[in-house]
Amino acid sequence: MKLSEIKTFLKNQSELRFQLPNGELVPENFHVTEVGKVTRHFIDCGGKERKEEGVNFQLWATDDYNHRLHPEKLLQIITLSERVLDLQDCQIEVEYQGDNTIGKFGLAFEGNSFLLTSKQTDCLAKDKCDIPEKKPRLKMANLPAAGACTPGGGCC
Repeated sequence: MKLSEIKTFLKNQSELRFQLPNGELVPENFHVTEVGKVTRHFIDCGGKERKEEGVNFQLWATDDYNHRLHPEKLLQIITLSERVLDLQDCQIEVEYQGDNTIGKFGLAFEGNSFLLTSKQTDCLAKDKCDIPEKKPRLKMANLPAAGACTPGGGCC
């Protein structure tokens, strides 16, 4: 989700709900402790220089049950961050403290909840690393009957 998208969703919400990939909700007494600009400047495994910019939200659950964060307050924090940090309309990454370490998540929206989505690593230079492309899996039930294979038909 991009910064412009969360702002649109926040304008139509009466409360904030964040849901983890396992379906559990982030406790209602959470705070967004930071909104930040993240710049990555790196070289991939193929030797190509890359630059990426993103927006980071950090969620923190606390024992303070009297000060829940409301959508309009988060919108104010985002607006201030855009102005002070010169934030662009980038993808949002969310940090949240799990059982043992901080997890990094993507962000989506469904119904009336923001969804913390799982993220995956990937090789950015597969063509330089000789990583073979995955072959498509075929279902045996979709193959032609025995004896009906033809050269180049894809069943053998």
